Amino acid sequence: MADDSSSTFQAGQTGLVVRIPEAEPAVRRWRERLDPSARAGVPAHVTVLFPFLEESRIDPLVHAALEDVVRCHQPFDLRFERCGRLPEVLYLVPEPAAPLIRLTEAIAARWPEAPPYGGRFAEIVPHLTIAQGQEDAVLEEIEADLDGGLPFASHVSAVELMVHDGTTWRARASFALGDPAPLARDRPRDRPRDRP
Repeated sequence: MADDSSSTFQAGQTGLVVRIPEAEPAVRRWRERLDPSARAGVPAHVTVLFPFLEESRIDPLVHAALEDVVRCHQPFDLRFERCGRLPEVLYLVPEPAAPLIRLTEAIAARWPEAPPYGGRFAEIVPHLTIAQGQEDAVLEEIEADLDGGLPFASHVSAVELMVHDGTTWRARASFALGDPAPLARDRPRDRPRDRP
């Protein structure tokens, strides 16, 4: 969840992610050593929007609006078959990327004051970061090691709000994708049959 160039996080920063627990067996040991967000408590994930609003701005109205935006998107499956590179970054490529990009675009459209990565990049490139700030030789070693753990798939059904408390990142809320099932009270009731 770092901005791919910085390993410093501030108290009150927030981000929106989708967890990818299926990635942990393949990437945990590398992420713990070479990804600052992992050392700060963020599990294997694909970032949806970072940075999001400062924690002090996240009130019940923001929660409700975020819930509304996220539930307009249906759950989806991702497949991770290969690695990709950004400058000094090695990541797993989530495919298809389109559902992640649509989520990012929808949330950023609702909160234009929180563009992806602070507006530093023109293109949204969904990715699961494994290592940052490393030379090519190290990234090549990691990539070769990961070949045995690929491919794998993950089902995405929620977006999580993560908050940095000054020391670590903690999950603060989870927002389900897709329309919630109607509540029992909202379902039409069967009318009692007329007795013969």
